[in-house]
Amino acid sequence: MGASGVPTNWTMRLVAAALWLGLLMVATGNSNDDSCVYEALSDEDAVLCKDLEVFYPELENIGCMFVPDCNDYRQKITQWAHPMVKFSGALDGAKYILVMVDPDAPSRYNPRARFWRHWLVTDIQGVDLQKGDIKGQELSAYQPPSPPAHSGFHRYQFYVYLQEGKTINLLPKENKTRGSWEMDKFLYRFHLNEPKASTQFMTQNYQDSETFQASGEDGS
Repeated sequence: MGASGVPTNWTMRLVAAALWLGLLMVATGNSNDDSCVYEALSDEDAVLCKDLEVFYPELENIGCMFVPDCNDYRQKITQWAHPMVKFSGALDGAKYILVMVDPDAPSRYNPRARFWRHWLVTDIQGVDLQKGDIKGQELSAYQPPSPPAHSGFHRYQFYVYLQEGKTINLLPKENKTRGSWEMDKFLYRFHLNEPKASTQFMTQNYQDSETFQASGEDGS
């Protein structure tokens, strides 16, 4: 018996259980935080969402969702490496092209730099795409979402096209800048029609988020 009348072995079990629970909460990223809400896109924006999944560290499939305003996710996503992009319907013997763009550069109400090319990968094997393993010829290295402050929410769009044996490349003028990319002309040049899969998510500059601004008001 301990001094409190509780058997020593039970006390040790309670301590161990408390420690285990604490480790579990850390490991799950405090997933029971009610403020961490995964909000779906509007029906209008959800039209683009078709058979494609996008996974970032600490986040579930973020396709067709707003990046949650919690756990510093809107800041972390600007620093993470490229996501896992998964198309389970990809054909084993086929090759695919992955395009990631921001149509809202520098803002959705004034998209004068549409499309901003964030990522362009060709020669992706279908078997790899099924698993979300993006390996191929990277024509534009991955650039994380970095919406400017006070520019509102940006859409980050992903498209997967069947390559069909074509050799894909960018023109010298396309390689000079990522902004104002004439994506429609690129697709036309290589006879790339409808994407086989697509999706998008939305986020804003983390300093514009309600959580960040509230923390500033609290002096924390």
